[in-house]
Amino acid sequence: MGTRTILAVVSGTQDVLALQAALLEAPFPGQQDVLAAAETVMVRAESPAAARRIGQALLELDLMAPAEQAGGLVVIDTVYDGEDLAEVGQLTGLGADGVVAAHTGQVWTVAFAGFAPGFGYMVGENQALEVPRRSSPRTAVPAGSVALAGNYSAVYPRKSPGGWQLIGRTGAKMWDLDRSEPALASPGHRVQFRAVRDVVRLAGQDSQQDDSTPAASRQTVPETTSGLRVLSAGIHSLIQDLGRQGHSALGVSAAGALDRASLRRANRLVGNAPSAAAIETVSGGLRLQAVGDQVLAVAGAPSALTVVTPSASPSETDTDATEPGDAEARQRTVPAAAPFALLDGEILTIGVPDAGFRSYVAVRGGVDAPPVLGSRSTDTMSGIGPEPLAANQLLPAGGAAESGVVGSPEIQPDYPGEDVTLLDIILGPRADWFDQAAIDSLCAQDWTIKPESNRVGMRLQGTPLERSRTGELPSEGTVAGAIQMPPEGLPVLFLADHPITGGYPVIGVVVDHQLDLAAQVPIGGSIRFRIAPEPAAPAGSSEETSHEQTPERKASN
Repeated sequence: MGTRTILAVVSGTQDVLALQAALLEAPFPGQQDVLAAAETVMVRAESPAAARRIGQALLELDLMAPAEQAGGLVVIDTVYDGEDLAEVGQLTGLGADGVVAAHTGQVWTVAFAGFAPGFGYMVGENQALEVPRRSSPRTAVPAGSVALAGNYSAVYPRKSPGGWQLIGRTGAKMWDLDRSEPALASPGHRVQFRAVRDVVRLAGQDSQQDDSTPAASRQTVPETTSGLRVLSAGIHSLIQDLGRQGHSALGVSAAGALDRASLRRANRLVGNAPSAAAIETVSGGLRLQAVGDQVLAVAGAPSALTVVTPSASPSETDTDATEPGDAEARQRTVPAAAPFALLDGEILTIGVPDAGFRSYVAVRGGVDAPPVLGSRSTDTMSGIGPEPLAANQLLPAGGAAESGVVGSPEIQPDYPGEDVTLLDIILGPRADWFDQAAIDSLCAQDWTIKPESNRVGMRLQGTPLERSRTGELPSEGTVAGAIQMPPEGLPVLFLADHPITGGYPVIGVVVDHQLDLAAQVPIGGSIRFRIAPEPAAPAGSSEETSHEQTPERKASN
């Protein structure tokens, strides 16, 4: 599954649990994460070489039945008025009332977690409610929706895209990081659904957020004597680091900067640790004011960087003071990919990129946001981490500097412009769901990035591909770079905030060291896929390999 991930296909739930238990009890060298699903176990490795070694070792592994999990019973009050209840009644032949009776009349067991934090795949005691997913997923499923797909039932912990059949809703908090056990129902727990006329939601509970972010991260950042004030957040600006690894079993993706090389470069230039938190912003428009003297660097999409030095420091609440045209203000430009001083009261403005899409602003010491599960990154899919930046927000500078000196200016790679961006892929793990004509079409045409794209995934427009196989694919793990194919035949290229499991076949995966390049293709830009030559990556290469080391970037129109 790409260059750093192995997907082990086994015969059923017992083998899934046995393999998962074996990998957790005795991890292979280089093993980073393990994710169990319906009929597969996904193993993430630290490098392509480690992935190849793990793949060979898995073939020789003897599986033994794991110890039985004795989880407690969780009762979930549910109002059965879902949009798909009548259709599920027709699909099963039970009618709406029969669906409710079958759903509440059995005990469900959480077999594994996935898709999003708090989303547990529950297996029932019978197959009476087996139904397919929707042919086209909804772009937004309300938080608390009780749903069915295949042999599973689940509750959506927050508003998110989804293709399951909706039969009801609940006010239960499925995920809350302020609890000692964030997931209300984790693998091994038994669940009983109870029909009620109405649900009770605790005062202050936000259906959009559902407490995915702990209270400490949702509070307004306190006043600080050193850091940055956001005067304008631009189109979309987030705090990102290198992500939170190893939490797939909780349904939590890694998230983190989409262009990892640019984040590392910006941090390196100001003397920070590579994983220090910085600002990721798209398409320019970000305006920042120094609170105290700061050292900054901007890497990524090349943009005009303008610094305005006011004649007098504006008040802390005057967000419109000292525009570049003010008569008494002094203006200068600073280079990209080089450290520079932003003195107390000075304002940095990032212009619209000449090429590329995402820029990264590092401040010496790093952005001091509250960490969640070991990372300060914002996960837009799950809602974990700091909120998107907003005007007048204060960002304290922390203690992430690891060098006493700043770095020397660096040369940045070429970024996507008007030409078509070429991305190498590894076919599979579900390329056998498509015939050769569909695979040829995938690689022969230019795909346009649709406006609906975001950090979860790039939605692509082109000539649809047809599957050669019908039926449903049991949910299995996915990775950043996976090219998922919904029934409509238009690919979705997963990025860092992707759901960790999915039920649509993945025809191929972009090689890991080109994901930074993919992240810089703007909305409306074009990409073309190419089957990667062998070997896909140098033996022993690590996740730090990036597009700055890849000589071939683009295919001309």
